[in-house]
Amino acid sequence: MNKSIEAGNTSKRTFDKGTTRSYQNEKWFVRIALAPILLLFGVFAFLPIAWSLLLSFYDYSPLSNHAVFIGIRNYALLFQDAVFLKSLWVTFKFVGITVISNILITLVIASAIYAIRIQWLKNLFRTLFFLPAIAPLAGTAIVWTTILNYDSGLFNVILGQLHIAPVHWLSDPKYALLSVIMMTLWADIGYNIVLFIAGRDSIADMYYEAAILDGANRWHLFFFVTLPLLRRTMLFVTITTVISYFQAFPQFQIMTKGEPFNETRVLALNIYDQAFSNSNMGYASAMATIFLIIILIVTLIQFRLGRSSWEQ
Repeated sequence: MNKSIEAGNTSKRTFDKGTTRSYQNEKWFVRIALAPILLLFGVFAFLPIAWSLLLSFYDYSPLSNHAVFIGIRNYALLFQDAVFLKSLWVTFKFVGITVISNILITLVIASAIYAIRIQWLKNLFRTLFFLPAIAPLAGTAIVWTTILNYDSGLFNVILGQLHIAPVHWLSDPKYALLSVIMMTLWADIGYNIVLFIAGRDSIADMYYEAAILDGANRWHLFFFVTLPLLRRTMLFVTITTVISYFQAFPQFQIMTKGEPFNETRVLALNIYDQAFSNSNMGYASAMATIFLIIILIVTLIQFRLGRSSWEQ
């Protein structure tokens, strides 16, 4: 009997050693497989961030051979710069309006598409809404600039047919930011619609069946079953959309160039102008650092507010 116990212990030790060795081999495989990706990510993400942070403490121009160390002067000048403060406000206004509008619109459209029982029709609507997201944003911005043209744009032609005065969509301070928001929503909602449909697909039917047995109507199902169970999808959609809209640049550069009166000068456009139009790389790097901190803080707040009850 002792021999059989010893044999069992020996077999267990051999199994444990084999399992440990297999686990170590898997870890090394993962490290080797991820090494090229992490290297590229480090070179093209972390290194530029570190270089930008370093430049923010210098008075540096790419047209000069010398960079003068000035400490935190660039950061001090930022909060005395009316254009920077205006661009910060415009960025938050653009992100706030566009993100809320995007999520409300895409959630409603995704729910409507999901309710379609004919599969080919559901696929058709999903494809149609996703098509604008495939087009390059710069190309879409050019098309919308033509549509919003004061003299011959489609919108003003329609207004003319209705005997309504034409609108300076891109040069009137009241409409310029709204025009860019409309273009951004049209170009971007398809992506989130697909994500919400995928999230709805992952919800088991038994939750709805149980709610219906308890007397829930269509609104109860949406607000008390669908929305709570879409919380993780909602968190992902919100975070990615907020980060994307904070970094919005092509549509502003092409459609308005920050005008009129800096009403559409978002922070990304302001950083670009300081760096490449004014050749003030140090000051632009300080802006970029503040921009990065803002995005990190907003993302952390979203993670905190969006945690599901089973994660707390």
